[in-house]
Amino acid sequence: MKPTRYCITLFLCISSISVPLLVSSQACQRTCGKIPLKYPFGSGPGCGDARFQKYITCNDQKLTFTTHTGCYPVTNIDYSNQVMYVTDASMSTCACTQPSKGFGLDWDGPFSFHDDDVFTLLDCSIDSSPIYKSNNNAYDTNTSAVPLCDKKGASICSFLYSCRAISMLNLPISTCCVYTPVDLGPSFEMDLQKLQCSSYSAFYSFDGQDYNPENWKYGIALKYKFNVYNDYPGPCANCEKSNGACGYSAVAYNSFICNCPSGINTTTDCYFEAAFNNALPRQTVTWSVYPLASILALFLFLL
Repeated sequence: MKPTRYCITLFLCISSISVPLLVSSQACQRTCGKIPLKYPFGSGPGCGDARFQKYITCNDQKLTFTTHTGCYPVTNIDYSNQVMYVTDASMSTCACTQPSKGFGLDWDGPFSFHDDDVFTLLDCSIDSSPIYKSNNNAYDTNTSAVPLCDKKGASICSFLYSCRAISMLNLPISTCCVYTPVDLGPSFEMDLQKLQCSSYSAFYSFDGQDYNPENWKYGIALKYKFNVYNDYPGPCANCEKSNGACGYSAVAYNSFICNCPSGINTTTDCYFEAAFNNALPRQTVTWSVYPLASILALFLFLL
């Protein structure tokens, strides 16, 4: 009878102890190559924000952004300003011009073009491209077509024409070729075949050298939002402060989970790991109660 009473007493003691609520284990990387991974980005299913999952992947330590127009390497993420930078291997730069199909964003994705983006359409057909319209100005007989783009960008185009690779294209130096993708419609689409242009160039910074296109920062800057109100989730902030990675549970309606360095997932944060190792004061730990099934399993084991 003594062992039974001992086990019952032990069961009651265990059932009164509160420990972190654990969920199924899921390993989330804190980096992908040299790029830190923080919310809303993740290294795989269950990591980061579920809405970003189909757009951002980390394979062979290479972070990739995917849309319906292709896959693009992510070069950097500015978390403080919520800006992600990508490159397009088919994009023309000051050093090289090459044919491209264009670039576009998924209309329902959590990304949009940054205001600093500058796109230039190269080698467009004046006769058939929809970015041109007939010149109805009776006082201007020098050209038969007028480009439907930002006239203020004419000087930027002239700077680009100083690049040897671009100067070899059959383009008049007076052609305005700078535009904002959103001006072409709500789909954020740059279909070069439809626009009758052979290639494009994009950059997001002059890097303090407006007249030297060789040193411009070529690529595409994209803004991202956490949600409709762009609010950073409070539980996620606590998770990352405890050296955890924010994630979600695919089996519980995408509910929040915190992935700890040990690979264990919790519904709160990772302070309990340090507390168990006497690395943090016990009062800083957030607690919840183990499921009854786990306690019963432990009780049966002790019997």
